[in-house]
Parts: sequence; C-alpha cells; structure tokens
Amino acid sequence: MAGFLNFTKEKLVNKVIEIEVDMIIPNPNQPRTEFQDSEISALAESILQNGILQPLSVRKCGDVFELIAGERRLRAAKMCGFTVVPCIVHEINDRNSAILALVENIQRQDLSFFDEASAIEKLITYYGMTQEDAAAKLGKAQSTIANKLRLLRLTSEERELIVKFNLTERHARALLKLASPTDRLEVLEKIVKNNLNVERTEHMIEEYMGNQREKASYKKRSKVFQNVKMFVNTINKAVETMQSAGIKADAKKIQNEDYIEYRVRIPIQKAK
Repeated sequence: MAGFLNFTKEKLVNKVIEIEVDMIIPNPNQPRTEFQDSEISALAESILQNGILQPLSVRKCGDVFELIAGERRLRAAKMCGFTVVPCIVHEINDRNSAILALVENIQRQDLSFFDEASAIEKLITYYGMTQEDAAAKLGKAQSTIANKLRLLRLTSEERELIVKFNLTERHARALLKLASPTDRLEVLEKIVKNNLNVERTEHMIEEYMGNQREKASYKKRSKVFQNVKMFVNTINKAVETMQSAGIKADAKKIQNEDYIEYRVRIPIQKAK
C-alpha cells in the first residue's frame, strides 16, 4: 500500500485498486447516522461467500483515502477480517463528495427519512444549492425536497420517538400540522400507545386541533364575559355610591335571551 502514496492522482483516478482498510477514513458527509448490526452481519456473510462485488468509492486526501460511498461494505469487510478492499479513486471536491454519498444512499432506498432530510439541508446550507438544484441532483420534485426539509421542524425528542417506534414519514408529516412542540409530543405519545396507523393518526390530529380551537374560543368568550361582569359591577358600585350620598337611585337588571338590560333611575331634585 505504501507504494500508492507515491503515485500521482492522475495515475490513480478512475482506476480500481486495492487499498488497505486502515488507510481509508470515513466520509464526514456520510448522511447515514445509524447502521444496523444485523444488516452488516448479513452483508459480511455475503462478502465471505462472493467477495466484494462493487468497489468502494474513495478520493485521495494527502496520505490517506477518504470514503465517498460504500460505508456498509467497508464495515462488513472489516468484520470479515479483510485487510484490503477494492476501490475506485475519484478526483472530486467536498461538495461533489457529499452529493455522491447522499445519492448512493438514497438510491439504496434504506436511508432514514430524517437522515435524508438532514443531508439535503446540508447540501443547501453548506454547498450553496437551492431546493431546485438539490431536486435536480437527486432526481426528485422540488415539492418533495421541500416536504423532506419540513421534517426537520420536529424536535430531536420527537424524531427519536418516531424512529424508535418505527413510525413512517407520513406520521411525521401529519404531526407538523400542530405548531406547538408540546401538543405534538402529547399526540405522538398517544400514537405510540395506541399503535395508530397513518389514517387514524390524521383523524386524531384533526380532532385534537378542533378541540384546541374550541378551547381557544371558550377562553375568548370567558374573557368577554369577565369584561361584562366588570361593567355590571361598575354600575352597581355607582348606584351604591349615590345611595350613600342620599340620592335615592336604584338599578334594575332585566335578563333577555340575547342580552342583559340595566335600567338605572336617578331622581331629579326639583327646586324648592
């Protein structure tokens, strides 16, 4: 392997070579954050039987090689005890390395939707892409990219629960109808407890939102009622003040179906 370090990039680029696993460093832009041990073990068993059929993608970075794509294959090869693995060396920059890593994982269709959303956000934030650019690179509609990014509005606690209990992306999108993290967490706990599918989840969220609107309306009516009560008390207080001053004033409350009527009588003192 040491001999490769003396080769120029031109002699290595786009060629399949065997590289020592200890000379390959992880891709800092790897979108996948979790790897299932069972999947790696199954892949390792396949590699032992058939070898590594698809070379890893790497790029030369100084005296080492940075992985672009093939993290699962590299982990499985290490589990098998391999000391070298076949690789294709590419000459690309950080931006394109991140794109290739994301594209490969999305094409495998087993990248979690939160990892996918985070990777897309990174492409846009760190590498100056627009949503339209990201959509074109990933072969998706711009609206799909926008919906993926909306998932990141969920808190880390909500995401952990969704992943832990194997809820779907549609569950996550349904929760976004609720603006308050407190409300979302309350609903999420009910979804998990009752093992609700997407349809029942959406129905429950609609009911929850209706109840919340009713509570808000009640609070508004209650506030108005309190204001009316204060106004009535003011009238009664004024009448009592006049009576204390010797004025024979009185007030009569008339309750109607749609309103309350108050009649206040204040005698006129005639000149003697």
